[in-house]
Amino acid sequence: MNTLFDKENIDFKPLAEKMRPTSLEDFYGQKDIVGKNSPISKMIENDSITSLIFFGPPGVGKTTLAKIIAKETKSSFHELSAVTSGIKEIKEIIEISKINKMNDKKTILFVDEIHRFNKAQQDAFLPFVENGDIILIGATTENPSFEVNSALLSRLKVYVLKSLDEKDLISILKKAKDRYYPLKEIDEDCYYLIASISSGDARNALNTLESVMNIIGLKKNKKKITKKDIENVLQSKTFLYDKNGEEHYNLISALHKSMRNFDPDAALYYLARMLEAGEDPKYIVRRLIRFSSEDIGLANTNALVQAVSTYQAVNLLGMPECNVNLAQLVIYLSISPKSNSVYKAYESVKIDAKNTLQEKVPLHLRNAVTKLDKELGYGKNYKYVHDFDGKIPNMTCLPESLKNKKYYYPTNHGNEKNVIELLKQIEKQKIN
Repeated sequence: MNTLFDKENIDFKPLAEKMRPTSLEDFYGQKDIVGKNSPISKMIENDSITSLIFFGPPGVGKTTLAKIIAKETKSSFHELSAVTSGIKEIKEIIEISKINKMNDKKTILFVDEIHRFNKAQQDAFLPFVENGDIILIGATTENPSFEVNSALLSRLKVYVLKSLDEKDLISILKKAKDRYYPLKEIDEDCYYLIASISSGDARNALNTLESVMNIIGLKKNKKKITKKDIENVLQSKTFLYDKNGEEHYNLISALHKSMRNFDPDAALYYLARMLEAGEDPKYIVRRLIRFSSEDIGLANTNALVQAVSTYQAVNLLGMPECNVNLAQLVIYLSISPKSNSVYKAYESVKIDAKNTLQEKVPLHLRNAVTKLDKELGYGKNYKYVHDFDGKIPNMTCLPESLKNKKYYYPTNHGNEKNVIELLKQIEKQKIN
């Protein structure tokens, strides 16, 4: 058994790379897509791999799975990073793929961070995916529906990879320890600690284990690694912030409730607690976008605009630069007038929506597309508001069973008090 003490094993590869699985049998997690009789396993078994995208968070096996597919199908495997590669590199691989095709050999092109390619670069793949010169496998941490252009996306099957659970991470850690650090003992709770702070990311977990072993584990007089040792190595509670644990939810709740209570100082504090502990700023800004509608809504219609603009800033800058953008938004939302009337309106209407799924759309609101539609009364008695010279036809739009039902009740806060007057004016302008 090789260990880190063996000369031949000192190859400077990170532990995460050394532990990279080479077969589906060694692959952890994602059983719904790589397990027995799963889509990926069936494609490998039948040698019928098609172009696809793996969408999921870091460290869940996107690159590994692409390499396993290439190995199992005996395909020529080429890897590009959208961060460092361009059209030139794509063309070079395309030329290789054409030669492979003439020799009845498949070419798999794996593109990491495919969402970082611009539209022109993504379009460059289209003809070669269509004619089978390459099998394109993309990996992305961003939703491909938004980040991959529709023409290319329509030719790719998307598979969603999930964060690894604690059980899988612990299994990986124990396997790495036994293989590369057999002479050291590790307390059981160390594995749980490392798994809990790794956010479902196997690479992160293995990097932590490697750091601990490099700093403490290689000391000759240190036979056993304890939880305290790990905490000392990490030195800061920054690394002990569990992004999936209770404190994660406690802090986002505290941020939310501080803003709701018009307390920008407390809100800033909880924002900083999360950011300095390594929380994903995209997660925070998504919660702030929700807050802008749930707790402010029409009391300040600019709140949602500010929140979405901050989301763009977070994506453009990333940490640490985006911390000031988030701070600005948190202060703005904290001091903004509050209303939960939009939230309450939807919570109310969704109950009726679920209970009336069988209700048909009133005939006068349906589009008469065909002659039969017209014969059935689609669109009959529909009143076109632009025909009423500034007046509003008193036309019922809800189903008969919900006639005259109201869901939205504006408050007297901020700009929403103007909505009350606007709704009164709308009622006055209605005519039969």
